[in-house]
Amino acid sequence: MNIYEAKNEIKNTIKVYLQKNKYGEYAISRVRQRPVMLIGAPGLGKTAIMEQIAQEIGVGLVAYSITHHTRQSAIGLPFISEKRYGEKDYKITEYTMSEIIASVYDTMEKTGLKEGILFIDEINCASETLAPTMLQFLQYKQFGQHRVPDGWVIVAAGNPPEYNKSVKEFDAVTLDRVLLMDVTPNYKVWKRYATEYKLHNAIISYLDLNENNFYKVESTVDGKEIVTARGWDDLSQVIRMREELNMPVKKQLIMQYLQHRDVATHFANYYDLYNKYKKDYNMDHILLGESAQSDMAKIRNALFDERLSFISILIEKLATYMFEFLKEEEITVNLYAHLKELRDLYTKEKFNWEEVIAYYNEAEAEVMNKIENKRFDKKSKEIHLDMLKLMDMYIENSRKACADGGEKAFEHVRAYFSERTENEAKEAEKINGYLDNAFAFVERAFGSGQEIVVFVTELTYNYHCIRFLTEHQNDTFIKYNKELLFEQKEKAILDDLTRLDDMLLEL
Repeated sequence: MNIYEAKNEIKNTIKVYLQKNKYGEYAISRVRQRPVMLIGAPGLGKTAIMEQIAQEIGVGLVAYSITHHTRQSAIGLPFISEKRYGEKDYKITEYTMSEIIASVYDTMEKTGLKEGILFIDEINCASETLAPTMLQFLQYKQFGQHRVPDGWVIVAAGNPPEYNKSVKEFDAVTLDRVLLMDVTPNYKVWKRYATEYKLHNAIISYLDLNENNFYKVESTVDGKEIVTARGWDDLSQVIRMREELNMPVKKQLIMQYLQHRDVATHFANYYDLYNKYKKDYNMDHILLGESAQSDMAKIRNALFDERLSFISILIEKLATYMFEFLKEEEITVNLYAHLKELRDLYTKEKFNWEEVIAYYNEAEAEVMNKIENKRFDKKSKEIHLDMLKLMDMYIENSRKACADGGEKAFEHVRAYFSERTENEAKEAEKINGYLDNAFAFVERAFGSGQEIVVFVTELTYNYHCIRFLTEHQNDTFIKYNKELLFEQKEKAILDDLTRLDDMLLEL
């Protein structure tokens, strides 16, 4: 399965395990709750999906790489205590609480979440002294004498032996007690993540043309050469920062992230070409409907790879506008929920500014608590911080405009919010205009060729574009989408008829 299929399976498994019966007990008993075991090549995003799952379900997360642990930190330190058996006292060995189990309790106390995920990475690379402990952990859900708290689901991850010489195979008895999921690299699935989190478009555009270079682990005379999803992700971030600081992105830098000489060299050359295409074609003019004839002639005479790169750059430009719009729209939705509650405070019979300020402080504390406990991803964190900034500004401006507070003060808050929503409506209309102009240019440049199919397909595939188009209808997109769907259905029917003819001829 791919990483997103694994993510959905794990989410469903956790939801099932956390279901309770009418007596308030977990419907599937602790002993029957099999730990999930993810086996997949390094850099696929196994740890990243655990953070996403915890945020989406609303449970805690404690993550550990077992290779960083000794037997003592995993099961606890021994100490001598006394116990009476019958009428005699005996000295016995007990253990302090495992650092890992203690972290679960610390997280429960810190977040207030009583249920969660205990994620143990590289579990099949534990040291020889830890191997029996790992078997006990998977079979009995405890380290040493200390059990994983009820309501905490165990998920473990490991690498196949071909990627890591330290891997130890689990016996059949242990494997019979886990939910085993084999995860394989898949570029098209990773691309959904890449567009959603806005990885550098040069990487996405390159991999669209060179999908075979997405993930490679090869043995050469010089040792192992490796390219992983993690490598592309980390490279994306460093390219963005270097571009912001006007620093060059050279092959030597790329090779530090893509540790495969041929792929790194190939991408370095493409990155230079990609930047040349961005300079050659004025995307702002195209979106404004002001493109020059020279741009039209240039793209018509370009090779197919350059045409695809051009379309990728054009969609990136549209997706950036749509991403920023959707982010502001989410800020508005969050702000509106708070303004409804603030309205009740403003319109109370006995208005008090202290209550309004206390409400803001409470909202701010809640957001900061979620940020501190990693309950937000980067995008959600920015949305909530920007929402707080706006709410603070609305309160402060309403106070300056009407020191007595009350309904009159809230009218100013309402006016600020109304202006914001009106501006959003205008922005949505403007972005739809950009999309109309982009369609017009692509149609004039390529007619009904393959490029228009790629353009519509990539718009549909891009996370931010399709979210925008779902909420803000664009007639041109709908028209082309319907036409292309009809053509695809017609082709499928003709293919079926051809296969039927062939079968009849064979008979």
